[in-house]
Amino acid sequence: MSQPFTTWQARFERLRSNKIFETCVIAIIIVSALLVGAKTYEEANRFEQVMRLFDMAVTGFFLIEILIRMAAEKRLRDFFKKGWNIFDFVIVTASLIPLEDSEMVLLARLLRIFRVLRLVSMIPELRMLVSALFKSIPRMGYVALLMFIIFYIYAAVGSFLFHDVDESLWGNISLAMLTLFQVATFESWATAVLYPTMEHYGYSWIYFLSFIFLNAFIFLNMMIGIVLDVMQKENTLMELESGEGEAAELHGLRSDVRELRDQLTRMEALLQQRER
Repeated sequence: MSQPFTTWQARFERLRSNKIFETCVIAIIIVSALLVGAKTYEEANRFEQVMRLFDMAVTGFFLIEILIRMAAEKRLRDFFKKGWNIFDFVIVTASLIPLEDSEMVLLARLLRIFRVLRLVSMIPELRMLVSALFKSIPRMGYVALLMFIIFYIYAAVGSFLFHDVDESLWGNISLAMLTLFQVATFESWATAVLYPTMEHYGYSWIYFLSFIFLNAFIFLNMMIGIVLDVMQKENTLMELESGEGEAAELHGLRSDVRELRDQLTRMEALLQQRER
């Protein structure tokens, strides 16, 4: 690798890591989001030409920014090893496609909206939250499956018991599941579902309260617990990568202890050799 290339690569790397540069990128992303929102107002039609120039300037800035980040890597393929870099590259590249004067204007506007998501890739805390969310999905899937089983059982029981109360709510198992979903969200469930049912079946409150207890308290808390557990692990990984925080300090202490143990082992081996 030539010396001039290494020098320019180091400069681009410093620029990429510069806090002022990162703040400017975040500010431009916010400006881009405001431009997209402004286009939804009819008054903005008077400034269509100005807004188009602003949009072109923002797109050009994003192109330069992504090129700087690519140039900051020692090898280009290292840039595409990170999922967030690929995400940013796709968003910026898609924004360069000229669709404004074609029949796909709606697609062009949607691509501009997705540029707001770049805030996630720029802010480490948001990246941690999104990573924790995606990593929680497989574990939450089992809780969702158990919730579906409970929904199905209660819907079948409700359809058998309360079908004569209101056919639109309990006529079949699918309608009963929709009714129970309304109950689980607490959306006018008492006046629309509970009280009419209690007029015919006085003890039906046991059915509804037991269902709410299972779904609104137990399963919801299980979901929250899974997300918090994954977020804690993601926070630990982020601290290890940045070298800051309690996790990084503990990791450093463990490394020091292992090094001391290795040194003691070598010293014991040398002493044993001398004794022989």
